[in-house]
Amino acid sequence: MPTIATLTMNPAIDVSIAVDRIVPGVKMRCQGGSRDPGGGGVNVARVVKRLGAEAVAVYPAGGEAGAQLRRLVAREAVESVALPIAGETREDVTVFEASSGSQYRFVLPGPHVQDLEWMACLKALAHLPTRPDVICASGSLPPGVPNDFYRRVAAIAEGYEARFVLDASGAPLKAALDGHVHLIKPNLAEMREYAGATLDETALVHACRKLIAENRVEAVALTLGADGALLVTADGAWRAHGAAVTAVSTVGAGDSFLGGMIWAQAEGHSWLEAFRYGVAAGTAAVLAAGTELAHAAEIHRQWAGVEIAPLAVENAA
Repeated sequence: MPTIATLTMNPAIDVSIAVDRIVPGVKMRCQGGSRDPGGGGVNVARVVKRLGAEAVAVYPAGGEAGAQLRRLVAREAVESVALPIAGETREDVTVFEASSGSQYRFVLPGPHVQDLEWMACLKALAHLPTRPDVICASGSLPPGVPNDFYRRVAAIAEGYEARFVLDASGAPLKAALDGHVHLIKPNLAEMREYAGATLDETALVHACRKLIAENRVEAVALTLGADGALLVTADGAWRAHGAAVTAVSTVGAGDSFLGGMIWAQAEGHSWLEAFRYGVAAGTAAVLAAGTELAHAAEIHRQWAGVEIAPLAVENAA
């Protein structure tokens, strides 16, 4: 059974509540109040575990919220390697307004992580009891963690001879691409930020191919929200559309996408089949309320409705 290790430097407890209507200056009576473990890599670990892979989540945790986060991860049957930090683990809040059907997300920056604390996370990742087949680093870096942090993670993955998968943006993404990366999963805004321009579909594919041609990454899976996703490898480019569904919540859709794709590749599926599972998992996630993620049964059900078509894009850079 493949082992997938995830690294989340800015984990969170995701709080989900609902109100009839958001009104300023008024005490609003809330419903729900569910809590889930969150942060990019933690979410990826939850999804791959639900699909049947062994998952270990590495993350810093501090204070009472950090202790609760460890309990919530354990509830998901995901193994934790939680490194203590002085700061308090953040809580993010998602509010569903029933009268409009709108979802509001309030995301905190996270605690300041000291040098010895983030170094301890790298050391723990480099000395896991079981050699991982895949290392997935996902999410923002909290204050105090240097921009080249994911580049250091890439070196650890190379030492394990494990595939390194990254979901990051901005300067940390650019620094990581100086190392060896198997797969990156930017969204449209992140890819445009990386390229420094507003890109149409053809230009997006060319930008992805340029990264591959420069040996910075083996493949790019570009998520486009309700418009589906793109996969670009050295062998071609493909566009995928999931089944037409009415989204209940978009929280964790990108993480579910990545979890489905990583799981499928770890199971030996091709790039295209992994892409299909990723789109299916992302679609399954938007059907789940609040901060819940994709479940295996719904992922397999959505898989049959994913349509993938090759893109004929010439004159790539």
